[in-house]
Amino acid sequence: MAEGIRFLTDFWDEKYLDEFIPAGGSKIKFVTGRNGSGKTYFLQQIAEDAREKGYITVSFSAKAVWLHDFREIYLEILRQCHIEEILERCADRIIRGMGHDKSEFGEGLQFIDYLSSIGEGDPMNRRELRRQLNDMFLNNAYMDNNFAMACTLLTGGILGYPVLEPASREMTISWLEGDKSQKLGLLRMLGLNAKITKVNARHMLRSLSETIHLAGYPGLLVLIDDLDILQDKKGNEEIRYTKMRRDDAYESIRELIDDIDSMQHIMFIFGFDRIMIDNENTGLKSYQALWMRIQNEISSDRFNRFVDTADLDRLAQQEYSADYLRKLSEEMYTDYMNHLSQMSGGSGHIISEEEAQELIKKARLGSVGIPELVQLATFADQKGEQSK
Repeated sequence: MAEGIRFLTDFWDEKYLDEFIPAGGSKIKFVTGRNGSGKTYFLQQIAEDAREKGYITVSFSAKAVWLHDFREIYLEILRQCHIEEILERCADRIIRGMGHDKSEFGEGLQFIDYLSSIGEGDPMNRRELRRQLNDMFLNNAYMDNNFAMACTLLTGGILGYPVLEPASREMTISWLEGDKSQKLGLLRMLGLNAKITKVNARHMLRSLSETIHLAGYPGLLVLIDDLDILQDKKGNEEIRYTKMRRDDAYESIRELIDDIDSMQHIMFIFGFDRIMIDNENTGLKSYQALWMRIQNEISSDRFNRFVDTADLDRLAQQEYSADYLRKLSEEMYTDYMNHLSQMSGGSGHIISEEEAQELIKKARLGSVGIPELVQLATFADQKGEQSK
């Protein structure tokens, strides 16, 4: 059996990242727990696993991206995906589909020029090239027509046919990136008939995940941490959620849940503090349309690894042994001494078996998660020295 947090991450790796998502599935998960329960660390571990499996992985904090407008969520995902690199891989797939390999002509020559150089740039092969592009994008039922047109233009530009002028290329990329200043009349000349809005952004995301799959990746993993920023009534200078914006953010997530089955090869994981469940006035329960979709209706004495809202505190109570806590302490201490001790001369210690057992008991009653308690105990000596 996997130990500690791997009890859940290994399971999700196997069931979702290895099987369900590459096969065309889509999923939304939520990870919660008290302060210091290891939510961010959990997301980092899943992200690392996904990258090793070949996924495109997007990760950001709700403190940095507005959640009440799904357009902003989509654009952040697109920015981190590097769409031009994805379309380069789509172009490579078309080249292979026409019986060639990019290694035959290298980086400095476009595919259509290579075909002409070997006497295969005739109208028949040009029609075949156009057909391959249309089948990949424009005739794809999982793609929005405008997104498909943009991908067709840019991928055609990479291949050298149809020819895409530099100005048109820049306009197409700017459209994908949500540039609001572009004139719709000029966009229509390229076949783009609508700008990206909060209304159509989920369709754009579905198109993006499909394009990622076409490029040969197993899927797209999106990790959004710090959802509990929605609880911050006062906010700060960078971001502030009024009741209206908070409800809009909840509605945005609710719509994503309802639309997720129409998408393929994509998984979302949201991380948030336990307060989002406990606070009935401003938390998830305050927006019943969302709460009804994410609450866990079936409870069990054993931690359910299929559950859509995973409570890391419950996971810790079941799976975090004293031996695991000692190993966690050792990792924290070793990492600190390797990277920081030369600068700060800090101190600490690896917790004992007795200390680990005491932390397990303390976690059942306190307001701080086990990983945070382990960190505090590991560096208790250092904090004592600093206070002198």
